[in-house]
Amino acid sequence: MDKSIFRFVLRFSKREQLFIILLTAVSFPFLYYSLDLPKTIINQAIGGQPGDFPIDVFGYQLEQVPFLFALCGIFLALVFINGGFKYYINVYRGQLGERMLRRLRYELYSRVLRFRLPRFKRMSQGEIIPMITAEVDPLGGFFGDAFGLPAFQGGTLLVYVVFIFIQDPILGAAAISLYPLQAYLIPKLQRKVNQLGKERVRTVRQLADRIGETVAGAPEIHAHDTTTYHRADISSRLGRIYAIRYEIFRRKFFIKFLNNFLNQLTPFFFYSVGGYLVLQGDLTFGALVAVLAAYKDLSGPWRELLTYYQRVEDVRIKYEQVIEQFQPEDIVPLEQLDTDEPWDGDLPDRLDLHSVQYAEEDSIPVLNGVSVSLPTRGETAVLGQAGSGRHELMQLIGRLLVPSGGSIQLGDQDYEDLPESVVGRVISYVGPDSYMFTDTLRANLYYGLNHRPLKEKDYTGADLTAHTRWLADARASGNLDMDINADWVDYEAAGVADADELENRALEVLGAVDMAEDIYRMGLNGTIDPASKPEMAETILSARQAIRDRLRDPQLARVVELFDDEGYNESATVAENLLFGTPVGKTFSLESLAEQPYVLEVLDKVELTETFLEIGAKVAETMIELFADLPPGHEFFEQFSFISSDELPDFQPLVARFSKEGAAGLKPEDRTRLLALPFKLVPSRHRLGLVEGPMQERILEARRVFAAELPSDLRPAVEFFDADSYNAASTIQDNILFGKVRYGQAGSLDMVQELIGETVAQFDLRDRISAVGLDHSVGVAGARLSSVQRQKLALARALLKQPQLLVINEATAQLDGAAQGRVHANMRRMMEGRGLIWAPHRPSIASDFDRVVVMKSGRVAAEGDFASLDQDGSVLRELIAAE
Repeated sequence: MDKSIFRFVLRFSKREQLFIILLTAVSFPFLYYSLDLPKTIINQAIGGQPGDFPIDVFGYQLEQVPFLFALCGIFLALVFINGGFKYYINVYRGQLGERMLRRLRYELYSRVLRFRLPRFKRMSQGEIIPMITAEVDPLGGFFGDAFGLPAFQGGTLLVYVVFIFIQDPILGAAAISLYPLQAYLIPKLQRKVNQLGKERVRTVRQLADRIGETVAGAPEIHAHDTTTYHRADISSRLGRIYAIRYEIFRRKFFIKFLNNFLNQLTPFFFYSVGGYLVLQGDLTFGALVAVLAAYKDLSGPWRELLTYYQRVEDVRIKYEQVIEQFQPEDIVPLEQLDTDEPWDGDLPDRLDLHSVQYAEEDSIPVLNGVSVSLPTRGETAVLGQAGSGRHELMQLIGRLLVPSGGSIQLGDQDYEDLPESVVGRVISYVGPDSYMFTDTLRANLYYGLNHRPLKEKDYTGADLTAHTRWLADARASGNLDMDINADWVDYEAAGVADADELENRALEVLGAVDMAEDIYRMGLNGTIDPASKPEMAETILSARQAIRDRLRDPQLARVVELFDDEGYNESATVAENLLFGTPVGKTFSLESLAEQPYVLEVLDKVELTETFLEIGAKVAETMIELFADLPPGHEFFEQFSFISSDELPDFQPLVARFSKEGAAGLKPEDRTRLLALPFKLVPSRHRLGLVEGPMQERILEARRVFAAELPSDLRPAVEFFDADSYNAASTIQDNILFGKVRYGQAGSLDMVQELIGETVAQFDLRDRISAVGLDHSVGVAGARLSSVQRQKLALARALLKQPQLLVINEATAQLDGAAQGRVHANMRRMMEGRGLIWAPHRPSIASDFDRVVVMKSGRVAAEGDFASLDQDGSVLRELIAAE
């Protein structure tokens, strides 16, 4: 990357900058005439004598008044033209600046992808993210102004000065007399402000890094009671930032004061000297007025030029600071990322390491002279204790690290020089910690197949116009113009022909890593659109009817309470009984019901509002009695209370006020708090005796009013229950069951799951339900998955792309023993005939591998088959004993 911001600007926008300068130059004659015209208007049109008229103007004879209006019309036209030039130039500069900023951010992000892994140990997210986002943001405006603004403002200033000199040299000299002093003092004072700005950027970046550490290390902070220490640390850093910013403000506003004072000295000369010249008859009154008008506008360009200089220093520092961080010496060559040359045919038989060393910067080498030949077919185990260099060796094999000494050869090619299109497609690496992107499970599973867009998306109409514009802007900004909305999935790499086959293959792979049951459960809790999957919806309705038939069995009937449009479901919440449907969006969500206008209107119509307030007060009073003495965060709050430990103290005065003054004494927010509580009640679970027979009938009446009078604009916000229709807003499991599991029945959940499982099998729904589970959201960085599920998904992702060589680095350590056995067997079966290099967490796992490599103290201590290495006193025997 260019180290100079001006070289960066010229390299990518030279033609555009020249166009701005040319257009600026074209505008100056119009600007000059707009300054000169007021003098003509005053001296000739207004101050002219009757004998001077009519005046010939382009062949037309004009009297004094028409002449005045003609000149004023020309002046107005010049104002419009000058304004048009400014508008076009400013918009063009703004567009150019944003494109250059887009280019810079894209280049910085691309460089992050080219960083070697050790770089991320020296640069945290807290440093990288602000640099790409906030810190370079001010550069956007400068990129467009880099040459155009000084050309425009400097040229404008020159036009004004020339005009003033032409009117009177003495006034011209007065106009520019203080500029040399300002040009000397202001930059000198600004230099210290720029240095402080550089220090501020560095300090804020360190603060962001420390805040990131706090977020990542929150469990340790609370476990060791060090919150006060960390707050003191942040307080100290914030104090430093405050001191820097205060000093910047003090100096910056002194510069502004000095600049304004010097600017106001010049009018003193104009009024005194210019007035004297008019009185002496050496200067016309119109010329003085024109000079004063020109000088009034003269301060604008001069101020803009001074501001521009200040910006130059500021953005130069920002640019150089950012670029410095994104130019490590060991950055991955761009060709390795951009080359799209997949490996043709089978991999060479061996991956050879010759005297390989690996050390981070100046630290002690972790690997020291490793020479070993690893087959790319068959099964190889790499064993070693922590610190033996095994972990780093596996990362070198996966090409996540590169040697700091020696070499690795894949056949006759240098492994380090191979493009990622080879290593990333024919070789898969799975480590002990695998990252999941914030997306669906399907997207994370297919992730290893997204190399290049293989089928463009068809755009029509307005979408085609928008896409064409996006393509043009991307190319003008030097960004990648590949459409993220295209189909990127490489079906051929997965050994399938289309999306349906890939889905089946994905389920097969997930089954191999022991995740089939997880996906099935996720699918049961997922939703489908019956319009897009009508056959599946009909089958689920048939399964629902089969469930209802099975529930005629008294033994099963006791564990499920079915929905009945004429009856109250005691195993459902009051909210569910009132809506008798599933909310779509937030309009009728449980959290918003107590303040939803239509719901409140329904409660008023059936005279339930006061009753709900009374029930809410009784619930709150009960919660206070039961949980007031429990410490905050106690598990009972989560399991049984409607009120959190933080909110409980607020309800105590509220309940007391309600008992004394009734509903009239409640504030609107207090009414909402009390009204929210009854909606959460489940009679069969909470057994508070507050929602019994007569109350249930009144709620059923409210249900009928709610459905009958629901406004058309609110109709899409709720999907009503219907025994004969599929509910698109409910989960598949709820659609199959169409009821609620009864509380208090021993083993009810297990019986219901078994019942649903049998019915799903009867209607051959399991695979289709599991496919719905593929669209389960994994949450931020996979937070909605357990650590075991994330590891299983990472293994499945690696298997799905059918690599020729699979490198597994302790990726199954978190699985329990039984699951490990199943996953190991399945993976070895699926990789049969290809290469598998495995660093298992237990040496005994490698007992029947073709070849074993044992690491110790950064070197290969032994290699061969397991039986020959498993001898008394051997390194392998030591590892097994330690196991």
